[in-house]
Amino acid sequence: MMLHRPAFADRHDAGRKLAAAVRRERLRDPLVLALPRGGVPVAYEVAHALHADLDLLVVRKLGAPGYEELGIGAVVDGDDPQLLLNEDVVRQLAPSPDYIRHEMQRQLKEIERRRKAYLGERSPIPIRGRDVVLVDDGIATGGTIRAALRGVRKAGAARLILAVPVAPADTLAELRGQADAVICLETPYPFHAVGAHYADFTQTSDDEVVALMDRAAAERRDAVAED
Repeated sequence: MMLHRPAFADRHDAGRKLAAAVRRERLRDPLVLALPRGGVPVAYEVAHALHADLDLLVVRKLGAPGYEELGIGAVVDGDDPQLLLNEDVVRQLAPSPDYIRHEMQRQLKEIERRRKAYLGERSPIPIRGRDVVLVDDGIATGGTIRAALRGVRKAGAARLILAVPVAPADTLAELRGQADAVICLETPYPFHAVGAHYADFTQTSDDEVVALMDRAAAERRDAVAED
């Protein structure tokens, strides 16, 4: 019986392999956006290889009135946060404009709290006019990624690249129309779960996110100082 051998040792290994594929896109003034927490080690390696800015992209679901688990949309953070509504659900439930506004503000406060925890007082890096590489450690159903892609596109990215180490082929097919390019190293079948394709899929800690974001910022400061 042949044993399954994971494609990636860990998220940093996946990031280095992914970076080699992303570099072939010949991006101009790239900005790498990581979905925290698991996407950060992968995105760090991509940004490091591209000598690119690295920022976080936090996506928060807007819960329906009385049914918080049911999403009526999402808020995607950034220098210009984007509200994305699920029109079918909104049409069915008809939440009031005041409710949507209140729920959006509530989720924006949570986004701000998370950004401060990870990035201190650093402001989001502007997206408009940049070639943006959106990175996660993998995709299962694609719900969060779908909202993130729509938000980044709406924020004015010049070119939008989705880059992940592993994802199911059918989910990728659904996402291709939302990005200018989709890069995925592994599309196994059957897929099972993202973690099955990593030898080490230990949960990324808050401390690791902070350390990697600080390291990336320091590397960019040093690079700018040398120019």
